[in-house]
Amino acid sequence: MFRNLLLSTFSFFALASADAMATSWDLASEYPATSLHGQVADKFAAAVADKTGGSLEITVHHGGALGYKSLDHFDAVGDGALQAASSAFVFWPGIDPIFQLSSLPFLAPTTKDVHKLYELARPDYDKVFADNNQMLLLAAPWPSSGLWGNKAFEKAADLAQVKVRTYDVGSTEVMKNAGAFPIQISWSDVPAQLSTNAIDAVLTSANGGIGIQMWELQSHFTNVNYAASLQGVHVNLDAFNDLTPDEQSAVKDAAREAEDYGWSLLEQSMAKDFATLREHGVTVTETVPADFSAFLTAAAKPFIDKWIDATGDRATRIMDAYNGK
Repeated sequence: MFRNLLLSTFSFFALASADAMATSWDLASEYPATSLHGQVADKFAAAVADKTGGSLEITVHHGGALGYKSLDHFDAVGDGALQAASSAFVFWPGIDPIFQLSSLPFLAPTTKDVHKLYELARPDYDKVFADNNQMLLLAAPWPSSGLWGNKAFEKAADLAQVKVRTYDVGSTEVMKNAGAFPIQISWSDVPAQLSTNAIDAVLTSANGGIGIQMWELQSHFTNVNYAASLQGVHVNLDAFNDLTPDEQSAVKDAAREAEDYGWSLLEQSMAKDFATLREHGVTVTETVPADFSAFLTAAAKPFIDKWIDATGDRATRIMDAYNGK
């Protein structure tokens, strides 16, 4: 009996010690759990828990629950206020212009093109993160952006003076060149701005709209195939270095799995998202007339040229490789 009691006591303290040694990370995300990148973040956290045997536990805080927006994540993770975050690159050109690449309008029309740009730029992304006490673990794109509104957008006149929510400097300039009235705001502020009629339309993906049930506020989605911008999961470098070598390896393996998962979701997402929108009464325009597409591409060219000049040799190297020069 005494021996059994001793064994039970030992087991209890062994389990308590193991629990006490478990490392916990918080991972912030501005987007809902149901969004594509909410799913990717959850996939990553689950894979980490599995591969580390529970010695590292990551809690994903969706929907901006921790009070941070994507714009804030870079400094918060670098400073250690957050161990990790899932962040949209489109908000970071002010940190480094390389983050604008994936959201350059009408540059990468296919998933294959988007992935090629990502692979070419990954060393540059890695350097910026490393220079700011961080590590980029994975990145995957959003489905290509379109225009939400209470009408379809199929010709230049449809955009004239429309108050369009934009999400970065590039989309703001392109929408202005196209004759709209752009208003750059964070994603979490979109519902309130729509409900007060501060904006008339929203530039984002069909998937992004599904995450906040956009059909309650807008009746149409037009797939202008603007850009499939990247979202990345990044971690504080000190937090990563505090892990054991086995845990570090497990985190990297989990990141690769989650990244592959994110890219595979992209392939499936568009048709599924369009079906979901139609189920909720949204009028979906899957393709726009060629002359409207050409009009939008022309509106984008000045910004792309400016970005190449501002980014310098890195941009030239990436673009030359992308175009096969």
